[in-house]
Amino acid sequence: MAGSLKDQLLKAGLADAKKARQADHAKRQQAKQVARGEAQDPAQAVRQAREAQAERDRALNAERQAQQRHKEIAAQIRQLIEAHRVDRRGAEQSFQFVDGKKIQKIYVSALIADQLARGMLAVVRLADGFEVVPTAIADKIAERDAAVVVVRHERDSGQQADDDPYADYPIPDDLMW
Repeated sequence: MAGSLKDQLLKAGLADAKKARQADHAKRQQAKQVARGEAQDPAQAVRQAREAQAERDRALNAERQAQQRHKEIAAQIRQLIEAHRVDRRGAEQSFQFVDGKKIQKIYVSALIADQLARGMLAVVRLADGFEVVPTAIADKIAERDAAVVVVRHERDSGQQADDDPYADYPIPDDLMW
C-alpha cells in the first residue's frame, strides 16, 4: 500500500475531503508558528497546565479550609451559648429588642430584664431563637462572630452628664416603666 495515511483513509471512506483539508491547514499553521517561534514547546505546555492545575487545587483547598474554619467557629459559639445560657423558665415579663429591622420579643423574669438593661446580660442568636448569656460570654462570642450578639448594653459607670437638667430631681423608688 503506497501513499500517505490521508490517502488511505480517504480511499477506505473513514475520512472525507473536508476533514483532510482542515488537517492539512492546521498542520501548515503549526509549521508557520514554529518557524516564527510562536509555537510552544509541548513540554512547556504540559508544565503550564500542571501549574494551572496546582493553582486551582490550592484555591480549592483554601476555600475548603475556610469553610471548615467557619464550621468550627459556629460549633464553638453554639457550645458557649448552650453551656452558659441563663434559665428563663417561668418567665412572665416580655423583653423587646431590635434585630436587624424587626422587633423581637423574648420572655424573661424581672431580674433578668433588669440585668439585661444594666448590661450584665446579653441576648445572642442560637439557631432560630434567642438566648440570654452573661456579658463575659457575649464578649467571647463577639470575638468569634459579632453578628451573633444581638443585644449587649454597656454598663453604666454611675455618673450623670454635667448638662442633665433633671440631675437635681430624685427618682422615686416605686416608679415602674
